[in-house]
This record gives sequence, C-alpha cells and structure tokens, in this order.
Amino acid sequence: MKKFLLLALLALPLSLHAQNDDAAVMTTAAATTDMKFGYVSYSTLLETMPDYAVAMRKYAQLEEKYAAETRRVEDEFNAKYEAFLEGQRDFPPTILKKRQSELQELLEKNIAFKNESKRLLAEAKAELMKPLREKLTTVLNTIGQEMGLAFIINTDNDSCPFINPQKGVNVLDIATRMLNQL
Repeated sequence: MKKFLLLALLALPLSLHAQNDDAAVMTTAAATTDMKFGYVSYSTLLETMPDYAVAMRKYAQLEEKYAAETRRVEDEFNAKYEAFLEGQRDFPPTILKKRQSELQELLEKNIAFKNESKRLLAEAKAELMKPLREKLTTVLNTIGQEMGLAFIINTDNDSCPFINPQKGVNVLDIATRMLNQL
C-alpha cells in the first residue's frame, strides 16, 4: 500500500506537467487559427506585368534565330546526304568511308547544336525573367508585410486544392495594381 501511495505521489507532478504541455499546445493551436495568409497564381500575376510581353517578344526573336540556324544546318546535312546517296555506288571504298564519317560528324554536330540551343534558350529565358521575378517578389513581400500575412502561397499547378476564404486572402488584384504603378 505504501508503495502504491509513493508511486501515485511521484506520478502526480508528471501528470500536471503533461496537462501544462497540452494547454500550451492548445494555446498555440488557437493562436495559429487566427493567422491570415495570402494566395496568388504566380504565373498569372507574372503574365499581367507590362514587362512580361516585352521579355517574351525578345525570347521569341531569339528562339526564331536558333530555329532558323537549325533549319539551315538540317538543310545542309540533307543536301550532303542526298549527294552521298546519289554517288555512293560510284565511290571507291576509301571515299565512301570518308563521306560516311563526314556525314556522321555533321550529324553529331547538329545534335550537339540542338542540345546547346535548348540550354542557351533556357538560360536566356531565365535571364529575361529574373528582373520580373525580383520585382514580383518585392511586391509580394510588401503586400505580406502591409497586410500582416504570415505567408503567401503560390497556387500554380493545383498545388493548393482548397483555400478557406475566411483564412486566406487572394492578393492578385492588389499585386496587379502595385505592379502597374511601378
């Protein structure tokens, strides 16, 4: 009996401590339920920026230049390949091997050029978009600070299927107005 009483007395502070932890968790949960956040479609907001159309025009022009060069090297390859096919019966074996290796080398260079073009275009697009993204980030930071928001969620790609309108604020219109004033 004394052992039971001793164990009960020892367990009492632990249970009180656990109740205090539960109260702290509930207080924290209650505090977080009052938290407001913003949400916006980043890509929609980006596309509404006046500078976006200018950046996309520059990108399209660069893309067209790479496409024209790709067509030129493809035409050059096709012409050489057709000439090879027409004359391959008449070529001595050493010339035939030489022409085949030339075509293979040209084909490899064309493939390398296409891959390099894709990489360079991606870099160019990122570079064109960088000042727009920085401006957008600045505007969203300002909105978040001024409205006292905990964070702003990007809703692109269905990343957020449900937003409680009582807790979240769509900042698209505010951000669009601010961006147009810059």
